[in-house]
Amino acid sequence: MNARVDGTGLRGVSAGTTAISSVGADGKALRYRGYDVAELAARSSFEEVAYLLLYGELPTGAELEAFRDELAEARQLPVDLAAVLEAIPASAHPMDVLRTGCSMLGTLEPERTFEEQRRAATRLIGALPSMLLYWYHFTRAARRIATASDEPGAAAHFLRLLHDEPPLASHARALDASLILYAEHEFNASTFAARVCAATLSDLHSAVTAAIGTLRGPLHGGANEQAMALIERFTDAEAAVRGVEEMLARKERVMGFGHAVYKQGDPRSPVIERWAEKLARDDDSRRKLAVAHAIDRTMRERKGLFPNVDFYSAPAYHALGIPTPLFTPIFVCARVAGWAAHVFEQRADNRLIRPSAEYVGPGPRPYRPLAERA
Repeated sequence: MNARVDGTGLRGVSAGTTAISSVGADGKALRYRGYDVAELAARSSFEEVAYLLLYGELPTGAELEAFRDELAEARQLPVDLAAVLEAIPASAHPMDVLRTGCSMLGTLEPERTFEEQRRAATRLIGALPSMLLYWYHFTRAARRIATASDEPGAAAHFLRLLHDEPPLASHARALDASLILYAEHEFNASTFAARVCAATLSDLHSAVTAAIGTLRGPLHGGANEQAMALIERFTDAEAAVRGVEEMLARKERVMGFGHAVYKQGDPRSPVIERWAEKLARDDDSRRKLAVAHAIDRTMRERKGLFPNVDFYSAPAYHALGIPTPLFTPIFVCARVAGWAAHVFEQRADNRLIRPSAEYVGPGPRPYRPLAERA
């Protein structure tokens, strides 16, 4: 069936089937393989959720322990990859670092057959945070950090590498919940890019590189960074209300609000908002949270728009001491589990993804020789 979409970006057009997640059921629900995302964020761990996405079921205790061990082993970077990361300038966008690192890892440890796909996926889940933070410390302080750690989870590992000390349990748990919220989201732009790449029977690293490049664009990833930039513009809640009202009067877009699929609210937003509130312990964090709440209220009252997961992720990450340029890369470190699961699913029942386009250019024209073109 050829559906005419008239510039709607394929919204509302079904592009395939998936058993991995359902987005927007009842206007606001998000479920990973049938499990409610809020319940997973409250009771599970990112490692459990990554296992669920990759294998289809939650792990037993023994399976989880083995999976954690695999992920921990995957944190160590090859020497040649570290050398490439050292060559990337400090001025590079951190998303470009992950895109390059993923591609380089694919040359060093190629996925030679599809039987190796789970090994390759586990390696990427473990290694991407290490790539990011190795480059971050080397380009800012000329430090070659050890990327291995004894931390049991990806969130605690990330915070330990970032701050060079064991994280508070509450901080690790907050970031862990955020990774769960970002881990999967059906046929979003980056996931669809990964599936298009996988449908050509390309390798997992190519599919994930395509996904990272797609998430790099500000209309997909980056909303949490832009939300932080907005929050930091205002000194207090009153200034935030005035500023946002002026933005709306100028018809400027306020990032972090509304969603292409959710019509009644993003189910992930209340989860991360509660964590932002728990983490706001110093004056700066409390001020930023007050500004965020004022922006949220103004957008609800003036436009009827609700915050999506990116909006309150910004003050939560700030309270964790995470630099703003690393916000979207954290999205990658979580979503790689979902991307890999979609690559597996695409390969299991593959057809080349090749949609049609409605031609709107000139009609048939005769060719005129160069001499006749004045």
